[in-house]
Amino acid sequence: MVHWLKFLSLSLLIWGINTPLAAQNSQPDSSPQPNSKPQTPRIDVPPEIIKDSPVLQRWLKKVPNVLEDIRQEPSFRSRLQLGFVLFPSTDDAAGINVAIKDVFLGRSGLTVSADYQASFNGSRTAVGTNLHYFLFPLGSYINLAPLVGYRYIQSNDYFTDGFNLGLRLVLALSRSGAADFSLSQSFISPGSNKEVGITNLSVGYAVAPQLRLSTEIEKQNSRQDHDSRVGINLEWMF
Repeated sequence: MVHWLKFLSLSLLIWGINTPLAAQNSQPDSSPQPNSKPQTPRIDVPPEIIKDSPVLQRWLKKVPNVLEDIRQEPSFRSRLQLGFVLFPSTDDAAGINVAIKDVFLGRSGLTVSADYQASFNGSRTAVGTNLHYFLFPLGSYINLAPLVGYRYIQSNDYFTDGFNLGLRLVLALSRSGAADFSLSQSFISPGSNKEVGITNLSVGYAVAPQLRLSTEIEKQNSRQDHDSRVGINLEWMF
């Protein structure tokens, strides 16, 4: 009987010790749990501001690659050109120049240009079109472009025409066409007895957001003659 009382007393003692521990372990953990995915705070922009901001509209649709945009945004502009020219090698004959320069064909690096010059006395005429392919990103301050096209020139009683092949260097002194420098060397009908080498130097500077002044010097060298042209142009950028 005594042994049973000792056994019962020991069992009650063990049960009394374990009961508070079990109750403590069964309580839920009230400590804060870290959030595995922190939420980005949302900024509410008034609809009227979004409506008046094309930049915000573009960013809300897709966040752009700003660095790539800078590289691909052209550092020079398409231009419509009208100017006054002199032909020093042809008794300083005066004339006009009409041209469209660097019309971009998408963002592929291709541009197309066309120009026409003529003296008022009919002794000099030149007309042609060229396709340029810029080798570096259009946003580069220095760019190089092979050119291919067609050109017709007439000087007094001599005239020739044919494919025009060459190379053009562009140095953008300021972005968006504010100032630039262009130098090109090309050849009409290269390798033939009608070959004419043409060196052209042009410098432009913006005087208003859409208007520029440019000067141009050109040399033509052939077996028959050596001709020159200088001019000043008003350019509208678009």
